[in-house]
Amino acid sequence: MKQSHIRTEFIAGFTTFLTMSYIIFVNPSILATPGTGMSFSGVMTATVLISAIMTLLMGLCARLPFAIAPGMGLNAFFTFTLVLGEGIPWQTALGMVFWSGIIALVISVTPLREKLAESLPHNIKIASAVGIGLFLTFIGLKNAGLVVADPATFVRMGAIKGATLLSVIGLLVILPFMKRKNPLAFLLGIFVVTIGGLAMGLVPMPTEVFAAPDFESVFMKLDIMGALKLSLIPAILSMVFTDMFDSISTFVGVSRASGMVDAEGNPLRIKEALIVDAIASTISGPLGSSAGTTYIESAAGVEAGGRTGLTSVFTALFFIPCLFLAPIVGVVPAFATAPVLICVGLLMFKNIFELKTEHFEDWVPAVITIVLIPLTFSITKGLMAGLFIQVALYIMVGRIKELNVALWLLGVLSAIYLAV
Repeated sequence: MKQSHIRTEFIAGFTTFLTMSYIIFVNPSILATPGTGMSFSGVMTATVLISAIMTLLMGLCARLPFAIAPGMGLNAFFTFTLVLGEGIPWQTALGMVFWSGIIALVISVTPLREKLAESLPHNIKIASAVGIGLFLTFIGLKNAGLVVADPATFVRMGAIKGATLLSVIGLLVILPFMKRKNPLAFLLGIFVVTIGGLAMGLVPMPTEVFAAPDFESVFMKLDIMGALKLSLIPAILSMVFTDMFDSISTFVGVSRASGMVDAEGNPLRIKEALIVDAIASTISGPLGSSAGTTYIESAAGVEAGGRTGLTSVFTALFFIPCLFLAPIVGVVPAFATAPVLICVGLLMFKNIFELKTEHFEDWVPAVITIVLIPLTFSITKGLMAGLFIQVALYIMVGRIKELNVALWLLGVLSAIYLAV
């Protein structure tokens, strides 16, 4: 019986690893986008370390079958909003990731993190996920060459040839497997496009297969003091809130679907899980990546029978050999990971069906948030605009008594941020 249990947890851990291992390719591809100055191999090393260490910690400390890795959406925010958009040096941005983790850790040891998440409007939470989904989809379309810049219309459809054609093929490979909930869907898409790129001469052949982990380029290069500027506080808080929504929604959703809840329907050991999740953000900056967060792909392992921390222990062990595969991973081009970005964005966009549209003052701020996140290339600006409009409309329509202290504070901070 015990052997059967371990075998089930092993299979569940491997299943979770397969569903989320695309992050090994995608996270370095995003953070090392030309212009950021970050090293692909360095970010890959950080990605694997965060995934292995924090997933192991989740299994040993929280005793839950949840896996952790650098978050999609958070990595786009780091790259396109902070570094490329605001011109913040990547070292300072890593310092911001560190401080966001410290804040999350402080509020996670108390019930404050859950209460703070609960105090924010339902529609704003949903809109931030939908907006990030659109953001990722747009970045994927851009990396695939399906959307290109145009001086007259801002953007237009790109020509379907070469790398763009391979991206479309990758998308067509991924979608049917996603429909069947195959854990290999994303990896198959990346593999097919990369092989096609090698055959067409669009991707250089790797000169070696194995290499030592890169602990030189981004490891411990964060600027902790430079990240403490007053002007950077809204962006740091935006990281905290985004990670907060992601992790809590993941814990609640997967726990309820799998029956891992207490008598009152609350997720088991959620406080311990949130603390581990916050630690992941804290160590991500020093290791050289955007913030780590709990992955919804953990649901695949739970569906495979994973119910204990042993699932996470096995998942973590599968990540470790990937530390030495940088030469192979490094040949994966941006147009090969573009279909994954599009699909992840589409999965996040489906949250839009949870929006409440009964009241004007509730859905208008949500729509503004959704639209502004991709159009401003800034999760912070979209979220802050939505919060400000929400508070302003509640005051105008006479629902001022429904505004809690947290919303008042966020409304004021949003107004100051947008004005400055």
